[in-house]
Amino acid sequence: MPVQYKVNVLAALKASGHNTTNLRREKLLAESTIQQLRTGNLVSWANIGRICELLGCQPGDILEYAPEERKGESDE
Repeated sequence: MPVQYKVNVLAALKASGHNTTNLRREKLLAESTIQQLRTGNLVSWANIGRICELLGCQPGDILEYAPEERKGESDE
């Protein structure tokens, strides 16, 4: 997928004082969302918004576009 995380979101949340237990307990992020973040899968825009709110950042601070190389293309 050409869009990926630039940072470990769960580590960034933990560093800002939001561990996974508190995220679940306070209903800030669902367990399924936390699991998606653990495996590096992208989450919904609503969840990206919530993460940015918790971290005080913009989506571009945690996401990046990395184009996929297509079959048959080369760097020559």
